[in-house]
Amino acid sequence: MSRNSLQLRGLVKVLCLGAFVVVSAPVMTPASERDEEYHRDYIYGVPADPSDAWTLASGARLYDNWISSLDAEEPEGTHPAWPASNTKKKGKVTWRCKSCHGWDYAGKDGAYAKGSYKTGIKGVRAFAGKDPAEIQKIIMNDTHGLTHDMIPEDAMWRVANFVSNGQIDASQYINADKTVKGDTERGKPMFQNVCAACHGFDGRALNWGDEDDPGFVGTEAQANPWEVLHKIRAGHPGVEMPAMMSFPIQDQVDLLSYTQTLPAK
Repeated sequence: MSRNSLQLRGLVKVLCLGAFVVVSAPVMTPASERDEEYHRDYIYGVPADPSDAWTLASGARLYDNWISSLDAEEPEGTHPAWPASNTKKKGKVTWRCKSCHGWDYAGKDGAYAKGSYKTGIKGVRAFAGKDPAEIQKIIMNDTHGLTHDMIPEDAMWRVANFVSNGQIDASQYINADKTVKGDTERGKPMFQNVCAACHGFDGRALNWGDEDDPGFVGTEAQANPWEVLHKIRAGHPGVEMPAMMSFPIQDQVDLLSYTQTLPAK
C-alpha cells in the first residue's frame, strides 16, 4: 500500500488481544506542505544541535545579506554611515556587512579600494580571532546601528563568530588580478557532482542577469572570485545553496578555480 493511501485512511482496525479495536489514524501533513516547511527550515531555521561549520556558514550568509538570510523587514533608507562620497549605491544594499567590508573582508585595502563599492571604510581582517562578544558590541554601536530587533541575538552572535573564526585571508588564495591559486582538475568533479545539480554542467542553468548581460557561475567567478569563494563556503542567502564550510579550504579554492573555466556568456 502506498504512503498516500495510508495518509487518506480515516480509520484503521488494529488486532489486539483477539479483539478488533477502532482507533483514529494520525493526521498527516500533505507532502507538498511538508516539503515547503522543510525547505524553509533549511533556509531560515537552526539545527537542533548546530555544528561549528553550520554556525560559521550561517554567520557568513548573514554577513553577506542578513535581510535575505532572516527574511527580515528591510531597513528604511540608506545606512546613516554610508559615505556621501559614494553615490552609486543607496538603500538596503548599504546595510549589508559586505557592502562596506568586502567579500575579501579587507574593505578599502582590498578589492573595494575601487569600483562601485568604494567607501574608504576599513575591513574586518583585524578582528579575526577576537572575542565574538566584543565584535557583537561593535556591530551594535552607533556607527553600525544594528539592533536585536533587526538581527536577533543568536543570529548576531553568528555574524560575530564568523568575523572572529570564519573569515579567511583571501589574498592567500586569490591574486589581485583575479587568478586563483587552485587546482582546476580537482575542482571539476566537485562542480560536476554537486554544483551542477542546480547550475548545470556548464554553469548556465541559472541566470541572475539578463539575456544581454548574463549572470552565470562563470561570469561571476571570472569577474568577482572573492564573492564566489564566499558563497562556495557559505551558500547564498535566502535559497537552498549548499555550503562547503565543513570542507578543507583548498577544496573550496579548487572548486573556485574550476568555475573560472566555465563560460561567462
